[in-house]
Amino acid sequence: MFRMVKTEIWKLKRYHMIWAGVFLMLLSVLLTIFSSTALDGTVWTFPFFAEQVIKNNVTTIFPMCIALIAGYIIAREEKDDTMKSILTIPVSYSSLLWGKLFVCALLSFFLGLVSTVFTIIANLVMGFPGLSMASALQALVQIGFNCLFLYIAVMPVIAFAARISNGHMVGTIIAFVYGYGGMFASGNATMANLYPVTASLGLVSYRSYDSSIHWNTFICLLSMTAALLISAVFVVTAKVNMPVRTAKKQKKAITKKGW
Repeated sequence: MFRMVKTEIWKLKRYHMIWAGVFLMLLSVLLTIFSSTALDGTVWTFPFFAEQVIKNNVTTIFPMCIALIAGYIIAREEKDDTMKSILTIPVSYSSLLWGKLFVCALLSFFLGLVSTVFTIIANLVMGFPGLSMASALQALVQIGFNCLFLYIAVMPVIAFAARISNGHMVGTIIAFVYGYGGMFASGNATMANLYPVTASLGLVSYRSYDSSIHWNTFICLLSMTAALLISAVFVVTAKVNMPVRTAKKQKKAITKKGW
């Protein structure tokens, strides 16, 4: 497993799709800056700005982002026609998937760190008060681990899409709808703790200082565990998708009659 993970990390260097993830993290921060320009009487501080970045990551950006990148990484073996060479090694397809999924977990945390850096830079540009070493560290922990927990929440979608030939775009669409559903789940305390996407917020104590928000850490952990178990079932039962190549029929030469 260690060698597979190490190999997948090496492969990341040639995947330009990673830059799409960095751009989407920047887009989440830019959307938050745009919402801060609304004259609705809201007092913007760095902690509040970081919370709005987390909310945009959860409901609009990150589920789609990580499903797109993870699906792309998984589908490359089929696209590059390297799967048949990999299968000559005595390793199961499920083990190969686990290696890729583990690397995507590391990538999720990395994108969370990138999002934090963009958030701090944007706050310096906008000049919102409240930026300190303690608040920056809190934002780093919350945004970074929230992206990791969001990846776990979306992992069943990624694992399911891996069972379909060229299914990463389908998985991206499902992940977007899945993440957007967090906006509706957040309106109910029970659903917010049960729904995996919003349960990621409870595990990082999102707005826990607000007396109207009640997170149940145990239920949030159960939700994450259920997502992992469903993903494990999809991965263990997955079968390799080998591209089917149709052989061209040779045209019969027509012999001319006569002289």
